[in-house]
Amino acid sequence: MAKEVTKRADNYSQWYDDLVVKADLAERSAVRGCMVIKPYGYAIWEKMHDVLDKMFKDTGHVNAYFPLFIPKSFLSREAEHVEGFAKECAVVTHHRLMANPDGPGVVVDPSARLEEELVVRPTSETIIWNTYKNWITSWRDLPILCNQWANVVRWEMRTRLFLRTAEFLWQEGHTAHATREEAEAEAMKMINVYADFARNTLALPVVVGHKSPNERFAGALDTLCIEALMQDGKALQAGTSHFLGQNFAKAFDVQYTNREGKQEYVWATSWGVSTRLMGALVMAHGDDNGLVLPPKLAPIQVVMVPIYKSDEERNSILGKMDELKKELEAHGHTVKIDDRDTLRPGFKFAEWELKGVPVRIAIGPRDLQNGQVELARRDTLEKMSVPQEGLGRRIEDLLVEIQDNIYAKALKFRDESIVRVDSWDDFKDKIEKGGFLLCHWDGTTETEERIKEETKATIRCIPIDSAVCEEEGKCIYSGKPSHRRVLFARSY
Repeated sequence: MAKEVTKRADNYSQWYDDLVVKADLAERSAVRGCMVIKPYGYAIWEKMHDVLDKMFKDTGHVNAYFPLFIPKSFLSREAEHVEGFAKECAVVTHHRLMANPDGPGVVVDPSARLEEELVVRPTSETIIWNTYKNWITSWRDLPILCNQWANVVRWEMRTRLFLRTAEFLWQEGHTAHATREEAEAEAMKMINVYADFARNTLALPVVVGHKSPNERFAGALDTLCIEALMQDGKALQAGTSHFLGQNFAKAFDVQYTNREGKQEYVWATSWGVSTRLMGALVMAHGDDNGLVLPPKLAPIQVVMVPIYKSDEERNSILGKMDELKKELEAHGHTVKIDDRDTLRPGFKFAEWELKGVPVRIAIGPRDLQNGQVELARRDTLEKMSVPQEGLGRRIEDLLVEIQDNIYAKALKFRDESIVRVDSWDDFKDKIEKGGFLLCHWDGTTETEERIKEETKATIRCIPIDSAVCEEEGKCIYSGKPSHRRVLFARSY
């Protein structure tokens, strides 16, 4: 039998954990809080990487790589930055082991202590801005538009596969600009790149907005984000873009000579998304049968399962499948023929449903005789018999339809889960049911923190869509005047 997954209605949290493991996306490793991304999961991440990498390069960015280790003194140069990351830093203190003089095994060599301890990269602003100091002298050197694909370590105490692990994969863009206006435009451009990717590739409807000052990235003057809603009504921050002002340039003394011959500090941004998007993919689209993968991210877009009783039928059906596979691949689709003869077709059907393959094709002796195939859509579980002739074009149209349908379903759920709330009692009631609550807030950190303490809800973002949010009102908690609504939710 196929691997069973807990039903969402029974235990959503367990459903997620089951699905990540049983669909072969990832598993826990021998290192506490770290994960092994399995080949099927990594193939999805590679697709995300490839799409995003092209989008970055299309907007003028180039890839580079910076060290994994950061001198501890670098972090202390920007006060807010070190305060934001200090509790999550893993620190290297020695560079050598030695045989244990008191028994078997090895111990740290006390003579190999580092002169300066090294922090394992939690994020790269400090090491990159120390480097940019060597690259920038004149306005002619700007802008610098760099991105790196890397791993980072943030020593989380409570971890969960993809959503929060001690080590994870991501990309981090770091750009340097001559003016504030250029840097602010860059930060806005990149959050819109992420929103485009989320909507059109991940099939994930997101809200674009600003973080409240209390929720900004450590060391940023402004943080933009994309916020998504998972099926259990909790929000997930899917990507961020930060306007860093001149904070890091001043901390590392990165100045340039402007066109008038005067020295100025450089303006900065940073932006990133991570393997947390894998968790979003699972939770936004999955169902009780398993993953539901948007075709643009599916490692296998079409799987073919032969149904036969004799070797003769098997050979004939597989011969036809080879022909159809070539036709589909000529249309640019990824196709797998599941010709394992140790498993029944029903088991294969359930396995590929679990793994979220968008389209399944089954061919039996009668289908072969009638020039047909049986198509099954993963998003709707609908089955249909269609002619073998013209299958390539049919599948091409179907994959577009599936991609659009997955997005439309998620968008409908998201929109139906946004509720306008105008009283504190109503807020406390509605937050228990989940979803995005669109509320007035007085703009103070004190009120924001009191709401979080009492309900575990945070301001997910101050939406950029001013037409929806800008209006006069009263804060739901303090009753003080408010000029716009913000989006509250409980979150991952």
